Amino acid sequence: MNKFVDYLDELFPNPTCELLYNKDYELLLAVMLSAQTTDKRVNSVTRILFSKYPSLESLSHAYLDDIIDIIKPLGTFRKKASNIIEIAQKLVPFNYVPNDRTFLESLPGVGRKTTNVVLSILYNEPCIAVDTHVARVSKRLGFASKNDDVLVIEKKLTKKFQNYNLSRLHHQLVFFGRYHCKALKPNCESCKVKDICKYKQ
Repeated sequence: MNKFVDYLDELFPNPTCELLYNKDYELLLAVMLSAQTTDKRVNSVTRILFSKYPSLESLSHAYLDDIIDIIKPLGTFRKKASNIIEIAQKLVPFNYVPNDRTFLESLPGVGRKTTNVVLSILYNEPCIAVDTHVARVSKRLGFASKNDDVLVIEKKLTKKFQNYNLSRLHHQLVFFGRYHCKALKPNCESCKVKDICKYKQ
C-alpha cells in the first residue's frame, strides 16, 4: 500500500475538491448537482445560482422554474432544482451543514456518496466516497472484486487504507481515475503501479 499511496502523493501532492464553493451548504448542493455530470459543468451553473441566491433563506424561497432555468445544462435538472429548494428549506433552521450522516442522507438527492464527500471535506471525517472513477481504479488494482457494489468497495478501501488520511486519499483516488487510470486509454505505460494492476495484466 505504501508504494501506491506514495505514487498518489507524487501525482497529486495537493488534492482539493474541484467543485467551487464559498459556504458549507454550497458544497453540499454542488456535490448533489454533480451526479451524472462533470464538476466543470456544475461550476458553470453554481456560479450563477449562488450569485443570484446568496443565502439559504433566499434559496429556500426561490421559484422552481427559475432554478430550473439556471441549472438546465445539467442532467435531471427538474429533480435537482426541486432538491435544491427542499435542501435549503431543511437547512435554514440550522444555518449550517450539520456533521450528521443520518440527517444528511435524509435530504433529497443526497445519498451515501454525497454525504461522504461533504463530511470528508467539511469535517475531515475519514470517509471515502466511491464514484465511477474510484470504483474502476479499485477493481483494476485488485482492491475490490469485479462484482462488488459501491458500499462493499467503500468498506474494503476503508479497511485497506485505515492507516492513511482517508479524506486526502479520497480526492487522490478520484483524480487518479479521472486523469491517469482513465476509463478509455488509461496511462498504463507510464504507470508506476502497473505491476499490481489486473487490468494491465
